[in-house]
Amino acid sequence: MPSPFPGMDPYLEDPTLWPDVHHGLIEAIRAQLAPVLAPHFYVRVEQRVYITSPVDDPGYPALILSAPPEPEAPVGWPGRPAMARPTVVEALVEPEIRDAYLEIRDARTHQVVTAIEVLSPANKVKGSRGQQAMQEKRRLLLQGGANWLEIDLLRAGSRPEPLAGRSDYVVALYRPQHPGLLVWFIDLRDPLPVVAVPLRPPFPDAPLDLQKALDEVYERARYAEQIDYTGPIPPPPLPPADAQWAQAQVRRWLAQRTMHAGPPAP
Repeated sequence: MPSPFPGMDPYLEDPTLWPDVHHGLIEAIRAQLAPVLAPHFYVRVEQRVYITSPVDDPGYPALILSAPPEPEAPVGWPGRPAMARPTVVEALVEPEIRDAYLEIRDARTHQVVTAIEVLSPANKVKGSRGQQAMQEKRRLLLQGGANWLEIDLLRAGSRPEPLAGRSDYVVALYRPQHPGLLVWFIDLRDPLPVVAVPLRPPFPDAPLDLQKALDEVYERARYAEQIDYTGPIPPPPLPPADAQWAQAQVRRWLAQRTMHAGPPAP
């Protein structure tokens, strides 16, 4: 079954599920764009690697290494002082994070034309290493003349001032030659839009159907069978009117699923 929601499914924002959703969206966007852009452009999955910590990125807790067995008593060398016995403590390991994103490249020069970033929770923690790494990559690409398409399908986390508090979800297009930021504001009740993906002259912008990409991910991963729609929507909480609307969508969806399932086998 399709999702209960006409646009973004807020249940997909669960931090334990989002990494899988993020991976699926990256691949679905590439699959949609690659045949349209060929042979003049190609689409590559790239990774941005950084080290994080629970202080910088609460969404990515540090790994705790179990303490090894206590060492045996040190053995002294003849004529040398015996070594003091150390205390064994647990160690914190800062995990290495790999943020996947897409780059559209010119097939002739291999230069980056447009980068497509699907935001993750770590990109939206103000001042975090994940946000800083993304912003630095965006700055370098824009300085080099590339475009940057940023897709934010997470209600939680911070947004820059021009985008904060305007809608539940947002897609922003940075063009180095354009004086302003091009933005698609999207609310929970809205289908995801078809957005523009800039190319190089003489080629016009390519369309990217975000709703089609999300629907394909939802169906391919069979999220309808994984998600407990009787449970609460992941935070942040919805406004009362939207919460009531979401509950009605879920009730209708659950009723349809029960009807499609048919009576239990005798």
